[in-house]
Amino acid sequence: MKKRILALVMAGVMALSLAACGGNTSSKDDNPGSSTAGTADSDFKVGAIYINKKSDTAGYTYAHHKGITKAMEELGMDTNSQLVIVDEVQENYDDVAAAVDTLVGEGCDIIFGISFGYLDAMNDKAAEYPEVMFSHATGYLSNETNFNNYFGRIYQARYLTGVAAGLKSLETGNNNVGYVSAYGTEYAETCSGINGFTLGVQSVNPDATVYVKELGAWSDEQNEYAFAEELINSYNCGVIAQHCDSAQPQIAAEKAGVFGCGYNSDMTVDAPKAHLTAAVWNWDVYYKTAIETAMSCGGAENFVSAMGGPAYYEGLVKGLVGVSELSDNCAPDTQAYLDAIIELLASGEWDVFSGVKLSYTKNDDGSVTITKTDSALKTNDGTEIVPAGGQSVEDSVITGTMNYFVEGVKVG
Repeated sequence: MKKRILALVMAGVMALSLAACGGNTSSKDDNPGSSTAGTADSDFKVGAIYINKKSDTAGYTYAHHKGITKAMEELGMDTNSQLVIVDEVQENYDDVAAAVDTLVGEGCDIIFGISFGYLDAMNDKAAEYPEVMFSHATGYLSNETNFNNYFGRIYQARYLTGVAAGLKSLETGNNNVGYVSAYGTEYAETCSGINGFTLGVQSVNPDATVYVKELGAWSDEQNEYAFAEELINSYNCGVIAQHCDSAQPQIAAEKAGVFGCGYNSDMTVDAPKAHLTAAVWNWDVYYKTAIETAMSCGGAENFVSAMGGPAYYEGLVKGLVGVSELSDNCAPDTQAYLDAIIELLASGEWDVFSGVKLSYTKNDDGSVTITKTDSALKTNDGTEIVPAGGQSVEDSVITGTMNYFVEGVKVG
């Protein structure tokens, strides 16, 4: 039987009471989706550029598509006539620019680009089309008017999945954990995720080692499977985590009779005998805020200021990130550990990349008590990043300049 779903939204998601300001003339497109009649602004159109198919049933593009359509439905918008999608757009400047031109030509008022490599083209097109609002996931470029970027504290969810993986490693007696990652220290996004996961693993199993295989691409289904197999066969990894688009690492884990933690969506359906839980994005939290703001801000020149600045960055507290429902493959009491950590994160008293490590005591009533111990955050070559008892590293490091692995990470 499934364990109960984590209480991911620790505080209410930002609700904006905003009146619509009008948009461009709507035209019908062929996007499949549910329709809800009676929007506050039936002319307003949303455009989206996806790296994979909009029909995906798991992974990165699936999570964004689900978030956009859910947000629009909650706003009473018609996803058939008010959403235009260009999918399977690879990180090539000309292809992204052409996709933007298509969406502008369809009358889109705001355009979302979901992949890191779309950044330069979207930045240039935002200048070319000042009357259109642009919003880019995982990026760092923006302007003061019509172009922002958005991301979240996914490392917090990674830490939680690391705890689940670490508890499973204790249960199985296998201290080797594998991680298939798009990239390593080249990008803070992947690096911070690997580090957050590893710190979670080691908080319950200090003897564990996380072995990382780097794909060199955000999406590569063939090697996602092959690298997971290598981690299992060559490094004896008993749990496989991932930062890549598909469920292939989880499928490889199931075939080999080991376990795994997915990413972007609940991958239990793909690997029911292997999957423990996944670090997930609740992208509707952002998309609802951005679309509401875009419809009410009085014009594209006001979008960035109305969003509160050029970079949207939230985490567990706002419900933007979390973990999927725990499967029955998890070690006993995993839920209690995660509940205690979520409560601590919500308090704001502690964050993952601080000079404070967590340990746990299981109580007779089934709850878990956390003990905090001052302990320096160090890289895997022994360099001290945060002194014992020190505050967590700055957000700018987590999102931009984290280019080191913490103790316990080895590159395979």
